[in-house]
Amino acid sequence: MILSTEFVGGVLEALYAAQIALRDAWHGLGLSATVADQPAWPFAQRLAAERLLLEPGHARRVVITLACIAGALALALLALLLAVLRRGRRRWIPGLALVAGALLVFAPWPSSALLWAPAVPTSLHRAPQAFSAQSIAHGQAVFSRHCAQCHGADARGEGPLASQLAQWPPNLAGGLLWKRLEGELFWRVRHGMRDARSGAQTMPGASALSDQEIWSSLDFLQARASGQMLRDMGAWERPVRLPVSTLNCRHGGRRASDSLRGQRLQLVLPAAGEAALPQEDPRWVTVVLGAAGNADDSAECLAEDRALLPALALVLGVTPQQAPGHRLFVDRDGWLRARSVPGRAAWSQDDLICRSEAAPAAATDGAPAQGVDGLLRRMDADRMRLVRAGYPH
Repeated sequence: MILSTEFVGGVLEALYAAQIALRDAWHGLGLSATVADQPAWPFAQRLAAERLLLEPGHARRVVITLACIAGALALALLALLLAVLRRGRRRWIPGLALVAGALLVFAPWPSSALLWAPAVPTSLHRAPQAFSAQSIAHGQAVFSRHCAQCHGADARGEGPLASQLAQWPPNLAGGLLWKRLEGELFWRVRHGMRDARSGAQTMPGASALSDQEIWSSLDFLQARASGQMLRDMGAWERPVRLPVSTLNCRHGGRRASDSLRGQRLQLVLPAAGEAALPQEDPRWVTVVLGAAGNADDSAECLAEDRALLPALALVLGVTPQQAPGHRLFVDRDGWLRARSVPGRAAWSQDDLICRSEAAPAAATDGAPAQGVDGLLRRMDADRMRLVRAGYPH
């Protein structure tokens, strides 16, 4: 049996939701505490979703076992119903029980070593604030003051004090951040880390930081790692959202950028002295950073948040001085999808730099769409979903 990536993703999403429901129910019964203003995960282990994505054979065993458990439960409920009704079909109860037991006995139970991963009380925590320009700016300041001495200004783990630690800090400028759950990253920053064998401290805990400062520093690191991956590989290998900021729109006044979810956005970072800005187009909403030239006449929305330009520069992997002249497309779900560099005249499908592993064709009927139409079709057809530690978010 071959399981599609979409099917496995759906199973993982359901398992994640089931664990959240179990955590909240446990907390609602007063059996677990609150940690960092969210219910704590009460167990020492959680389901290891990352292994299900990486090992198809293991995923197949888990799915079949879940199906056997569901079948056994259904048969047990049917047997119970027949017993309650006290009808002639009660003679079926032993047979139903036998089949249910057989399903459980002959299910291909997966290895527990592959099924479970170590957990901490904040394993299933999610950042309480939005991924925003202000949070990224705040996190950058926190990182510079408290973390860069060990992790390095570039977050590659080679800061001036790194050599004094029992183990060199990890490289946080790549995909490592997405291989961990948000809540587990939070726990490691708060409480530090120790070597699994020797017990020696490899990273001191940030006990002096507030919860918000830790979450903001993680937002900054995610933005910076996205930009580093774009520089190294020419693509955003992990989906990154448009940082939330305040917009001043022609229709609707001041509003948060995420209130435009459901519409495509073209984000324009005008260069100094740029006179010709794109005219409004019904296929998208044009958002211009700051007032420049005739922006007031052509743009549907102006982004006046000063923190947005440096936040986008981080995501683009450039300095704030190099960011003007770039243009970005944001899809209907709020993901940054395409980039046009300064000096580029027109959009094409090559500008789509965030796509899934199995991106569909740009068009299925007639001649393939070219230019911006082809880009938009590709962007709409190829929906993105963020995965952390194997769990779809």
